[in-house]
Amino acid sequence: MKAGTHPEYHTVTVVCACGNSWKTRSTARSIHLEICAKCHPFFTGKQKLVDTAGRVERFRAKYRGSAES
Repeated sequence: MKAGTHPEYHTVTVVCACGNSWKTRSTARSIHLEICAKCHPFFTGKQKLVDTAGRVERFRAKYRGSAES
């Protein structure tokens, strides 16, 4: 293999905005995240479920007269 073609890997600390941090290896010198698995709503179970039934009913009511003709 050619010398100098592969990047150097460093041990870095990944830091999230929530304060969670862990160590990994990367070519970057530092990694800062806005959201991680500890604070993401999908992984914490605090995700809001959107009910689209109201939208479907409004659509049907709006176009009910034009669809029957």
